[in-house]
Amino acid sequence: MGRPSREDAFTAWVGDTQHQLYRKAYLLTGERESARDLVQQVLLSTYLAWRRVDHPTAYATTSLVRAFFKVAAHRRRELLSDDVIDVAAPHRAPDDTLTLLGALAELPPRMRATVMLRFWDDLSVRDTAGVLGCSEGTVKSTTSKALAHLRDRLGEEFTGLDATTATGATR
Repeated sequence: MGRPSREDAFTAWVGDTQHQLYRKAYLLTGERESARDLVQQVLLSTYLAWRRVDHPTAYATTSLVRAFFKVAAHRRRELLSDDVIDVAAPHRAPDDTLTLLGALAELPPRMRATVMLRFWDDLSVRDTAGVLGCSEGTVKSTTSKALAHLRDRLGEEFTGLDATTATGATR
């Protein structure tokens, strides 16, 4: 029995990682349909690049974040071109998870991606910079600003988020 076919290897990888990619996409978008669309887009691009990709999960994560940035920029342009912009804050459920997701959704796309990569994926500052295509200093400052925003938004109960730890002092 030889090597598995390209399709078999890809199918096995998708079975192992599709749910993980969806959760990341949901953290970024805050919307189920948008998350599904992003995952489908990433799976297609990963399949097309499959033969030249050594680390498909890392490739897919980078593709996911970049696709999210493109969608967020497109939405921002649409909002700016609309006559009326609804800036009312969405209703927040009392559940902590929903509250945290709501606060994450308020972050600008780059901050949201940085928080997701650093804390959800537990990437180092260096690895996060690689995924985002920026310097380590940018990751540190973006993380610090995002955590400050989350603390302001969520209150004292989330003071356990330590900016020094988050910005790589320990990693």
